[in-house]
Amino acid sequence: MTPLRAAPLAALALTLVLTACGGDGTGGRDDEPQLTVLAAASLTDVFTELGETFEGDQQVEVTFSLGSSTDLAQQAADGAPGDVLATADTTSMAIADDAGVAGDVVDFAGNVLVLVTRPGNPQGIESLDDLAGVSWVRCADEVPCGRVAVDLLDAEGVTADPVSLEDDVRATLDKVTSGEVDAGLVYATDAVAAGDAVTTVEVPEAADVPTTYAVAALEQSADGELAQAWIDLLVSDDGRRVLEDAGFTVPAQPQ
Repeated sequence: MTPLRAAPLAALALTLVLTACGGDGTGGRDDEPQLTVLAAASLTDVFTELGETFEGDQQVEVTFSLGSSTDLAQQAADGAPGDVLATADTTSMAIADDAGVAGDVVDFAGNVLVLVTRPGNPQGIESLDDLAGVSWVRCADEVPCGRVAVDLLDAEGVTADPVSLEDDVRATLDKVTSGEVDAGLVYATDAVAAGDAVTTVEVPEAADVPTTYAVAALEQSADGELAQAWIDLLVSDDGRRVLEDAGFTVPAQPQ
């Protein structure tokens, strides 16, 4: 399977298809059950790994639509096809919940913001105060990583303006890894996923404004049992291990 990245949803939501074991290599068999998961871009790596496990266990074809939680939740609220919605904050999930399309909502993981810089941190960025005088980016205000960034920056009195506001956290990360900017505010898990392509600068104050990830089966799901099976995997010991390995925190008991 070739790794794919989540493109900005404003242009086109990335669709990632994992071909079930035993398929013909052309995108799955016609008689295979299908599962469509709408998920925050920051879940790309974790969900790709869990998707392979799920396909092997369930003999299904899994498709992910990855992008901004807010946009995905609004699409689900408008009746877009899908079985499961996983968002990077509870505010986005509330869009689908208020529209009556989300089933029981489960909080399954947490995340915090960090600063990432170009490798080696050539600008010597050590804190949020150092964003003044360098080029940096963050997520747009209306998406989860942007909302939590605004809360963090306001709390710390940071007034330096970003050079751009990005559609989701992976687009923000891409601005740094491509060398277009000096730094970006992204989730800790995205910094882990980027590896040596960035240098990570911890932001201790970010612990005061964490974000909580939520998941729910969608009312428009064609197979509610299969959707629930995905959620069960996500909150299982195996799912929690994959989340923790990627840098997420997990609750002692899913709420």
